[in-house]
Amino acid sequence: MRRSAAPPTESAPSGAPRSDWATLRRLLPYLWSYRGRVAAALLFLIAAKVANLGVPVLLKQVVDTLSPGPVDARALLVVPAGLLVAYALLRLSTSVFTELRELVFAKATHGASKRIALEVFEHLHALSLRFHLERQTGGLTRDIERGTRALQSLVSYSLYTIVPTAVELGLALVLLGTQFDAGFVWITLAALAAYVAFTITVTEWRTHFRRRMNELDSRAHTRAIDALLNYETVKYFNNEAFEAARYDQGLDEYRRAQIRSQTSLSFLNTGQQLIIAGSLLAMLWRATDGVVSGRLTLGDLVLINALLIQLYIPMNFLGVLYREVKQSLADLDKMFTLLAREREVPDAPGAAALQVQGAAVRFEDVVFGYDPARTILHGVSFEVPAGRTVAVVGASGAGKSTLSRLLYRFYDVGAGRITIDGQDLRAVTQDSLRRAIGIVPQDTVLFNDTIAYNIGYGRPGASRAEVEAAARAARIHDFIVAQPQGYDTVVGERGLKLSGGEKQRVAIARTLLKNPPILVFDEATSALDSANERAIQAELESASRGKTTLVIAHRLSTVVGAHEILVMEDGRIVERGHHEALLAQAGRYARMWALQHRGAGDTTQAPADGHQVA
Repeated sequence: MRRSAAPPTESAPSGAPRSDWATLRRLLPYLWSYRGRVAAALLFLIAAKVANLGVPVLLKQVVDTLSPGPVDARALLVVPAGLLVAYALLRLSTSVFTELRELVFAKATHGASKRIALEVFEHLHALSLRFHLERQTGGLTRDIERGTRALQSLVSYSLYTIVPTAVELGLALVLLGTQFDAGFVWITLAALAAYVAFTITVTEWRTHFRRRMNELDSRAHTRAIDALLNYETVKYFNNEAFEAARYDQGLDEYRRAQIRSQTSLSFLNTGQQLIIAGSLLAMLWRATDGVVSGRLTLGDLVLINALLIQLYIPMNFLGVLYREVKQSLADLDKMFTLLAREREVPDAPGAAALQVQGAAVRFEDVVFGYDPARTILHGVSFEVPAGRTVAVVGASGAGKSTLSRLLYRFYDVGAGRITIDGQDLRAVTQDSLRRAIGIVPQDTVLFNDTIAYNIGYGRPGASRAEVEAAARAARIHDFIVAQPQGYDTVVGERGLKLSGGEKQRVAIARTLLKNPPILVFDEATSALDSANERAIQAELESASRGKTTLVIAHRLSTVVGAHEILVMEDGRIVERGHHEALLAQAGRYARMWALQHRGAGDTTQAPADGHQVA
């Protein structure tokens, strides 16, 4: 018997965060399609900065015009008025250019954010069942939420603030150097170098505080979501206080991390303000000395002071910007790491669509294990002929439900192969494969929507009449119309407003509406009472007539009409045959039959006409 290596898993990238430049490079393709808007927004921002820098220049002219001394009376009236109008227009143009930038850039920001959020959503659905069984929903949603928000912040801050701020700083330095002396330029450059070096050094040091905050936030959120999803279990064991204590512990750890982060932030802010205050003092001292000595006018002092204010406001924001960029990169890295996770079960290159003829299913020497150290299926071989029904029975853990997961290609086999009409499942697209198969699972989970929506989910676009016909076939129509809202009754999260039997009948109706050529009933009637189970058996028999049907069951009374029954034990088929032949063998199946019907007086036999009862 041929064996293979352990089943592959989604390759998770290393736990170490990627570099900031790598994250930025990963982001650029999402913005490239909006490059026209990006360029236009950048031009508007630069125009706003140029207009903003013209304000102190005009202010100097106004002050010098109004300074004491001999002056033409007409000039005293006309020139300041014109300067004041120009001053107001520059202020207005700054706001206008800024708003134009917002209008032009909004589509790029939100468009890129929408695209990456959709890509993450689609990628999550493409990952294997193994990933979703191991995931922590609360932490996962938190990572996606933070990553999407970080993308908008990162694009806005990094691409459309850094360049305009650099332009404003450059223009201010040119003004200082040309109209005054180089001393002002050197003081500004020294302050800028010290400011940037201090900001980068301290921010790099405190970045791990942010990452730790994210981890603890996700952990606390995961605990809260997990407790809410398991509300009934919490109630059954009177563990409300226990869950509250766990959540409180998570929040307390998060609070301590927040305090450490805030303390480091306060240190950063204080250091930045000390650098700015020192440079301001040096600049103003030099300017005041120039006015006293007569080298500078009062207007020059006003201009230098206004320039310093406009110079250090963006410098101060540069510190905030760098912190935000680093925090956004840390948040975005989490989401990109999720996107970098490769699919465990990918389509083969050039995979063709499944061509269904009769829908015959074959398992050929299949070996499989969820974990390399524990093999579940050991060389399983059987066939479900086209239009026939094969049932699989056995104790829990025998590997029955694993067969349906492999057939649906939630996992790939470790060895051997599974075919439909001779086509290896690994050679066809998963989309075409899953369109051909309908599954009624043992554990039915519904969407928090209406009953009509949940049944119609089997075939989006189906009419209300088709939905009702499927509900009648699943024997749930009468229950639905008896509800005050009828088919518009909302079932609650995961269908918790319905009983187990009602949920299972909705699942059956959903699969009947899909109407695929291959049906899989995985304990499809396990949540039904005996009366409803018998009532629905005829409908399932009718629905499966002419279709290739695999029935996985624990109660043997539900499979007596199958064309062939496979008995599984420890991942192997130990008996096979139809109901009467297996009873005659007096083996494992016969013992299970006797055990289940001991004292019940049930002498159910296979139907004489050989029709299957699913």
